[in-house]
Amino acid sequence: MVKSGTPNLYFLAGVTASGKSAMALEWAEKNEAEILSCDSVALYRGMDIGSAKPNHEEQTRVKHHGLDLANVDQRYDVSQYNKYAEAIIEEVYQRKGKVLVVGGSGFYLRSFFSAVVDEVMVSNEIKNSVEELYQLEGLDGLIEKLNNLNPVRVIKALERCMATGSTLLELKVEFEKKPTPYCNFQKKTCLVDRGDEDIENLIKFRTQSMLANGLIEEVEGLIDRGLLHNYPASSSVGYREILSYLRGELSRDEIGPAIALSTRQLVSKQRKWFRKYYQADQILIPTGGEPLNLEDLIWHSDT
Repeated sequence: MVKSGTPNLYFLAGVTASGKSAMALEWAEKNEAEILSCDSVALYRGMDIGSAKPNHEEQTRVKHHGLDLANVDQRYDVSQYNKYAEAIIEEVYQRKGKVLVVGGSGFYLRSFFSAVVDEVMVSNEIKNSVEELYQLEGLDGLIEKLNNLNPVRVIKALERCMATGSTLLELKVEFEKKPTPYCNFQKKTCLVDRGDEDIENLIKFRTQSMLANGLIEEVEGLIDRGLLHNYPASSSVGYREILSYLRGELSRDEIGPAIALSTRQLVSKQRKWFRKYYQADQILIPTGGEPLNLEDLIWHSDT
């Protein structure tokens, strides 16, 4: 039962290249809302083209939050994002505004619906130590201390165990005691997707546009700013393929197909995540490559 006067917190989530950003901009502008980006790549300064970050004109039309939060050589994690999002939402609603959370980064999005981080503070010394171990000995060096085959998860789990002296089981027990986030809001949720043929065409167009608009040059500049010292950022879709090209592992003609393939694989992972963790009030799946129609959104004009 939703209490009378409970504020609404809006969510427009969806797979990469589905068109959710354009719809979000239109809805936010019409409803005098502000957009909170939920994108684990767009939060880095300079990672603009590869993340399809809203341009200056779009950010002028609607106030955006969650962009350009960290330099590319500084790892930014979900615990930092969680604190940032809480502060933004509190500030906006104190002045009677509205927030539309937009994105497709599952772990970050999940932080609005269930606890995803504990209170463990990992020092920069530990982060640097684990990162150095990974660079020197690779995944095998980390697996010796933590038996997990996902590099990012190994790094983060090892950091937390080293920071607390606790086992993963002990951390898990404490973690499960955390309350549900934003329980004082009514969460209105929508999910955007496309048919396989449509999404493939949109991904191909998106990839071509990024390359034409200077993605290679963007990555070259980011290397000078420390991109290679940030594993999560440098391994993100689009950026890792350009880095492979710059190392001579891909030809120029192979870049586009490689990025498109990685993006399709990302979409597949996103769909699985949405099915498991994201309870949508409404699912929008336009056909034939048509743009999303704002009038189809059940809360399209919500006052």
